[in-house]
Amino acid sequence: MGTIAVGRENSDDIEIYYEDHVAGPPVVLIHGAGCRVITYDRRGFGKSSQPTTGYDYDTFAADLHALMSYLDLRDAVIVGHSMGTGEVTRYLGSYGSARVAKGVLISPIPPFLLQTSDNPEGLPQSLFDGFIQSAQADPPAWMKGFLDNFYNYDALGGTLVSEQAFQASFNLAVSASAAATVACIPTWLTDFRADLAKIDVPILVIDGNADRVLPYDKTGARLPGLIKDVRLVTIEGGPHAIAWTHTDQVNRALLDFLA
Repeated sequence: MGTIAVGRENSDDIEIYYEDHVAGPPVVLIHGAGCRVITYDRRGFGKSSQPTTGYDYDTFAADLHALMSYLDLRDAVIVGHSMGTGEVTRYLGSYGSARVAKGVLISPIPPFLLQTSDNPEGLPQSLFDGFIQSAQADPPAWMKGFLDNFYNYDALGGTLVSEQAFQASFNLAVSASAAATVACIPTWLTDFRADLAKIDVPILVIDGNADRVLPYDKTGARLPGLIKDVRLVTIEGGPHAIAWTHTDQVNRALLDFLA
């Protein structure tokens, strides 16, 4: 366990907290079997610093690059969930695959969520403007609503998601920087299409087709046509939080891909 400095804000270092476990080929898990597992907290969240700047995917990818370089990782598998899939994609698009053997996108945010003239499959800007307004007005209430959709709690609560697990997620979520929580919402509209075209390592995509946060038909289902070497695993009825609700299926797909 440790921290690395990735920049400064005023008189303080901006530090990224990471954990490094076991030995073997490195697997970098972005967010939260014989492998060295490195996890880290994005700036603004968890045990990392909570600056008021740097909430964009160029900076997020630079933070990942700093960690990969600091630990001198080679032949790593970088695994992202949700917003973390943007880090994987932008990192590979910006820094290449010299340190990376494979990538995994779980409940992905690429390719491009915003509806534009050349991306009619996207979602309207007004939807995200509403998210920002709600998050600014009452962050805890907005986060509770977000987690309802994160877990599809009305359908899966009490079976695949306990009340205690939901509450633990809420407690963790509201401990994040309020500035970061709001500032991250516009990053969801990042266009990753140019990054996807540059990826030259095998990519595993694991996505639930009942995802209410990042709809399957606008994200995971589109990626096979945009990445050269890609394997798509679709989890029937899976919500955004498939790593929790469908752990065995996610782990099986991940371990098969790592082999």
